[in-house]
Amino acid sequence: MDVPSQQKNLHLLWRAGFGPATADLALINTETSASSYKTLLAASRSAPAYIEVTDNGLRDLIMNMEENGAFKKQQLSADQKKELRVKSRDGLKNLNLAWLGQMINSQQQLREKMSLFWHGHFATRTVNIFYQQKLLDIVRTHALGNFGDLLQEVSKSASMINFLNNNQNRKGHPNENFAREVMELFTLGRGNYTENDIKEGARAFTGWGAAFNGEFVFREPQHDDERKTFLGKTGNFNGDDILKILLEQKQTARFITQKIYRYFVNADADPDKIEWLANRFYQHNYNIEGLMTDIFTSDWFYSEKNMGARIKSPVELIVGIRRMLPMQMENEASQLLLQRLLGQVLFYPPNVAGWPGGKNWIDSSTLMMRLRIPELIYAGDVFKMKPKDDDDQMMGMKDKDAPDNDDNATLPKAGKRNNAYGKAGQQIMATINWNNYLQQFEPVARENLVAAISKILLQTKTGVSADTLKNYVDAGSRESFIKTVTIQVMSTPEYQLC
Repeated sequence: MDVPSQQKNLHLLWRAGFGPATADLALINTETSASSYKTLLAASRSAPAYIEVTDNGLRDLIMNMEENGAFKKQQLSADQKKELRVKSRDGLKNLNLAWLGQMINSQQQLREKMSLFWHGHFATRTVNIFYQQKLLDIVRTHALGNFGDLLQEVSKSASMINFLNNNQNRKGHPNENFAREVMELFTLGRGNYTENDIKEGARAFTGWGAAFNGEFVFREPQHDDERKTFLGKTGNFNGDDILKILLEQKQTARFITQKIYRYFVNADADPDKIEWLANRFYQHNYNIEGLMTDIFTSDWFYSEKNMGARIKSPVELIVGIRRMLPMQMENEASQLLLQRLLGQVLFYPPNVAGWPGGKNWIDSSTLMMRLRIPELIYAGDVFKMKPKDDDDQMMGMKDKDAPDNDDNATLPKAGKRNNAYGKAGQQIMATINWNNYLQQFEPVARENLVAAISKILLQTKTGVSADTLKNYVDAGSRESFIKTVTIQVMSTPEYQLC
């Protein structure tokens, strides 16, 4: 059965981006999926602008401390430490919202979607805003480039080095955290290396560290320069040698390809397709753009079994709504509370494995919140729900670095506390610009509006019947009818899928 162009394009826009913007709706019936992908790819090929959110006060504070040698001598006063924590916390909040804004408004939809994937793949959690800014820039810059370059840049980032304790990895006292995770989570996958490979790899990464300003530092006196045996090879390996050996393993291409397939295509992995994709990925020297092109231009990507088969992540859900319904928000920070309520706060992954995704996004409380978001935006209602006060929702930090005094807070805390990531009782103050959206339905007869709206908003075979909706929509005018049908369709379980 042939899939209509409209469905193919909507499927592509959700998987290779964050769903259609209102401006895209005029083209989804006339463009082919191949043409749509070329447009997406062309828009994402230019280098992204660096996202800078640190204010002059924080930069001046850091500069003064560096000039006075305070960091080197660890002579920060209590007031300086407090100021750094407060400003870094605010910086992370601003970085979250700035990147979210890029996902919503940027034409580089493919680049930003790939960056979100890599953000979860190379998951780190640090309260240093400078480290997070630099890591985000690395991910966004290399999102569609060469995986080997991306791997090396991330491995040498201060964010990763500090999160996985490689600053403490020195000759005679190796710390195995990074060596283990670079194989288990970033390249080979569990079961494709030995404990001895971890030990030998850790020795090779000794001396890799980062200065306070985020620059990579190789401390040669701390490096173990003796011979090591790693994945069957022997030599006086350093960290760069280990990464090169990992990239030589075809299993690395297979592991990355499978993870990308599960994220962008279907959680039910097809071994034959993954093997074909992995072979090409490996043969083309880990060219990420080439891998994504193989996926998004294939016939099987557009098969019905792959449509509406993924649960939208919280970020995808929030961004997708805002792309379809352009709006001005008076309190952008309310989106931070939404992320907490739904279980995905940018820059605060639950652990080094990132967010598990899939059905893990849904439980009784998050589903209820998901279904209420469109109405909260439309009606400006107040959040009644409170973020969970448990270790999962607290991203593993419930009892660590979460003091009662909010001035010292550096991580999201329990909902009962007033902090930068919001509390129950907030209101989304947004003004939706409906003009362009309403124009898309001018040629549609009144009796066909529900079907037309559902086709644009839903990627599932099942829709919402007009009889069911009639009890919940405002039929007083054509405009009110379109608006309220849209909000009600967005409030269905089917809209959670893409």
